[in-house]
Amino acid sequence: MGKALADAYPICRATFDEADAALGEPLSRIIFEGPDDQLTLTENTQPAILAVSIAAYRLLDSRGLRPAFVAGHSLGEYSANVAAGTFSFADALRVVRRRGRYMQDAVPVGEGAMAAIIGLELDQISIACTDAAQGEVVSAANLNGGGQVVIGGARDAVKRAGERAKALGARRVIPLSVSAPFHCALLKPAEARLEPELRALAVRAPRIPVVANVDAEPKRDAASAIDALVRQVSAPVRWEQVVRRLASEGVTTYVEVGPGTVLGGLVKKIQKDARVFAFAAPDDLAALEEAFASAKFEARS
Repeated sequence: MGKALADAYPICRATFDEADAALGEPLSRIIFEGPDDQLTLTENTQPAILAVSIAAYRLLDSRGLRPAFVAGHSLGEYSANVAAGTFSFADALRVVRRRGRYMQDAVPVGEGAMAAIIGLELDQISIACTDAAQGEVVSAANLNGGGQVVIGGARDAVKRAGERAKALGARRVIPLSVSAPFHCALLKPAEARLEPELRALAVRAPRIPVVANVDAEPKRDAASAIDALVRQVSAPVRWEQVVRRLASEGVTTYVEVGPGTVLGGLVKKIQKDARVFAFAAPDDLAALEEAFASAKFEARS
């Protein structure tokens, strides 16, 4: 993950070196070489994904490919804020490492769960969660769009809610392999621990609006951007609303920067006419530059 970028472009290599210096350890070695059991620890996964995303973003920025808006799903909102200049890359790395630890501490492994529910409306999913709670926490955590909602909470409550969702007509219920039930009320202790650290960061107004997970509103000042990051720890990710807000602002082209292509797939389901690209490796760059050059030519014509 990210190694091809580091090998091919000095600006990317420098980004990984900066990450190592910020954390005081060779994160880049774990990213490039593993082992997997170290990389998949959430306290490593979160800064690793952030580092790869910012390495890729910096390369695009250096080539003149600059966005009108930025947004990210959960952890990705930190990458979006770094890209927007709300806070530094080094500070973000240190904060997301602690974010991962606080999330894991809030709910010991095995006590929480998440599941994707496919093909059921949100109001029906809410009914399933209410019926299944029985005094435990279970709620919608990721409102992803395209007929997909992820629920999270206490392990047994999530299982009961999945069974209830099937009874209400869900096409599929898919248990997810996660280390904690993110974006639900069980993460309130993590939010409380993270909040003072986020509010202590050196910040400035984003130079690019950041469309936030919690309310799908563009954040144009530092205080609002930080408040959104605090709230998103235990609040649902409203990704479908984020994409619809971007579309309402005239956005037609999206670039998923960093590892994975899941968000691009969701965007296409939400905004059918969107052009979607992914960028995480050198092989992606030529197609991306060609597409944007063509778009500029068409706009001039």
